[in-house]
This record gives sequence, structure tokens and C-alpha cells, in this order.
Amino acid sequence: MNSTTTTAAPDRPGGRPAARARASGPAGPRGVHAGDVNMTTPAGAPARDPRLAAAAPPGAAAPSAAAPGVPPRAADEAVTVLYHAHYAMLVRTAALLVGDVATAEDVVQDCFIAMHRAWWRLRDTSKALPYLRRAVINRSRSVLRHRVVADRHLPLAAPPLASAEDSALAGMERSSVPAALRALPTRQREVVVLRYYADLSEAQIATAMGISKGAVKAHAARARDSLRALLS
Repeated sequence: MNSTTTTAAPDRPGGRPAARARASGPAGPRGVHAGDVNMTTPAGAPARDPRLAAAAPPGAAAPSAAAPGVPPRAADEAVTVLYHAHYAMLVRTAALLVGDVATAEDVVQDCFIAMHRAWWRLRDTSKALPYLRRAVINRSRSVLRHRVVADRHLPLAAPPLASAEDSALAGMERSSVPAALRALPTRQREVVVLRYYADLSEAQIATAMGISKGAVKAHAARARDSLRALLS
């Protein structure tokens, strides 16, 4: 049977004595005895898995404090208001970027879902709409890149019109203007769509695309020249 002895440790600041129990049993790995226990977690505090801290991005709050001061209902209500006010416009914008309404709806819905999940990270809620615009552009680019890769391996036929909304836009999609837009380089097409279809200012376009106002002007000028040549 192992005997246990208690040795008094130096008094802690404030005059409270501290004690440590050590078992005289066999030493474990690297000389740690079976009775050596170092309690570092305050009583009543939940232990935190170190893997959570390793997986969290730099500067991110802990999962248990993921939404400090932001109740879930506030995020639900804010995103719902944005959805009703801007969903249709964002779908039209995405449809002109990706070429069909069904994919555009998926793009926009994914952006709203992502924003709802990360609402607590949005420090300035007035920037929610610019955030959505930029997210729609980035996801539309991803769709187009995926199509390029897919077309190299297995060309897919265009899906049939599946809804009344698709049918309403069919006339526009069959016109020469969307075809000319699709022939433009990506950045020029995005500038034209955001400027003349989404009715954004140059500053708003620059924010949405992550470029300077000068670059917006340059892309717009080149796009006008290209469209003039394609439609003449």
C-alpha cells in the first residue's frame, strides 16, 4: 500500500496557506508521480478542448461566446428584412453573371445563409448589403470556374425552364445583349451588370468587386467598346 505524505508549500500572497499532496507510489512517465495533480481550471468552469482553440481563426471568439450581445432573434430579423428587400435584385444580378436563374437563386440563397451564420462577426450592420453583393460576385465567379472545369470533362446540356420566373426571363436571355455580356471578360461583365442592371455607383462597384474606382472606370470603358463592336 502506498503511503501519502502532505508537505506544506509556501504561503500564497494574502496569507492563505497552500498544500500539495504527493503519493509515494511509483513514478510515471518523465518522473511524474501518480499523486501529482496540478489543478489549473477554476472550480465550476467548463474544461475547454484544446482542439477548439486550434481550429478557431486568429482573433475569433470562442464558440461558447460566438454571439456576444447578439441574440439569435436579432440576426433572424435583420437577415429576413434584407432578404425581402434585396433578394430579387441580387438574383437578377447573379443571373446576368452566371447565365441562368436557377443557379443565380442558389448563389444568392447560399450567400444569405452564410451571412446569417456569420452575423455576429459583422460589426457594422450597415455594411450587410455590400457584404452580400461581394459574396454574390465571388460565388458567381466560383460557379463559372466550376463550369469551365466540368465542360472539359462532360459537357452538359442546358437545363429546361423549370418555373414561371424562368419563363418570364426567357425573352431577355434569348436576346443578343446577354449573349454579348457573356462574351465579355469577367471583370468587364461584372462592372456592366453592377452599373447598368444593379444601378450601383462607381464607389459601390469598387467595394463590391474589391478594386479601385479607377479600375472600375477602365473596365467600364473597355466593356462599352467591346459591346459596341459586338452589337453593331
